[in-house]
Amino acid sequence: MTDRPFESRPQPAVPFWNDPAKRGIVLQFGLATFLLFVIWTAWTNMLDNMSARGLVFGWDYLSRPANFAIGESLIPFSAQDTYGRALAVGIINTIRIAVVGIFVTTILGIALGVMRLSSNPLLARLVSGYIEVVRNTPLLLQLFLWYAIINSLPGPRQAVHFGPGMYLSNRGMKVPWVEWSPALWPMIWALVAGIIGTIIASHMLARRREATGGAPPLLPIAAGLILGLPFLASAAQGFPATLSIPVLQGFNFSGGIELSPEFAALLAGLVLYTAAFVAEIVRGGIQSVFKGQWEAARSLGLSSGQLMRLVILPQALRVIIPPLTSQYLNLTKNSSLAVAIGYPDLVHISNTTMNQTGRAVEAILVFASIYLTISLLTSAFMNWYNARVAIMER
Repeated sequence: MTDRPFESRPQPAVPFWNDPAKRGIVLQFGLATFLLFVIWTAWTNMLDNMSARGLVFGWDYLSRPANFAIGESLIPFSAQDTYGRALAVGIINTIRIAVVGIFVTTILGIALGVMRLSSNPLLARLVSGYIEVVRNTPLLLQLFLWYAIINSLPGPRQAVHFGPGMYLSNRGMKVPWVEWSPALWPMIWALVAGIIGTIIASHMLARRREATGGAPPLLPIAAGLILGLPFLASAAQGFPATLSIPVLQGFNFSGGIELSPEFAALLAGLVLYTAAFVAEIVRGGIQSVFKGQWEAARSLGLSSGQLMRLVILPQALRVIIPPLTSQYLNLTKNSSLAVAIGYPDLVHISNTTMNQTGRAVEAILVFASIYLTISLLTSAFMNWYNARVAIMER
């Protein structure tokens, strides 16, 4: 009897409904087709309803004169400018309140989160009470409260003086500001160069620290680059920067830069509201650090400030950053409530445009797309930063 090689029998074909991979592809294709059908049906129904009312979908209105004024703008704007430029003013105002709000909220939220864990029971309970009251009160109500408080302040002649050249009245806040001049461009480019140099120095010091276990501190190098280079550029130009300080003249201040009551109320409301949530995020992140890390740091003789800055917060960031990103996004989106107190943000200007032109669909699509873009960019940056500071296992 001769040995025959093993002959494998052909396997029967598996129906696609029993193959998880094929079944998944078919189901996803069916879901995508259904979603496209729903979107196409909604779009055609919208166009039919607009046509029945004599409306035409389009973006031509953006090139027409706006015929309305905007009380607060960082770029020149008049009633003769187009709706497109008015939209640009709204975008800039929205980004302005979001950037300033995120910056101040981060500082205040971290401070409150650390004070929430203070060994001083009075301080810890005061911060805890503030957090509970603010978190459980509607943001819109807080905006109305701050707007009413600012409007009840005395006039410019009796303005509250709370710092060098800083005044607070029912006209808003006046602070010193640098008058713009083309000669300032070298300082700006020097500042950009200093920031880039600081980033490069940070990477080089990190590599040296990993290779040798030690490296010079980054702070003096960063201060020399970010502050020293613009100073040298300014000195080379003969110090062209002119500081404009507010001065009372007549019934109002002249000079400096003015923050309107609407901007000040919106900023105060957003910052104090969001900082309460950030404080709880920071508190949770700090408490997530293993107790042995605290004991090991204290055994090295580190002060409380060094303990928090060098040991605890770097480890807590992996817990803090993901929910912190959500709060940054919430602050940006909550700025749309500015329409309630008259701050000319994106939604406020879009509502005015909508009422004048009847282009409701286009206006909603515009500001929804812009908010989506801002949120995605913020989320992408925070995800990148989270990956940079994440503690990598070796």
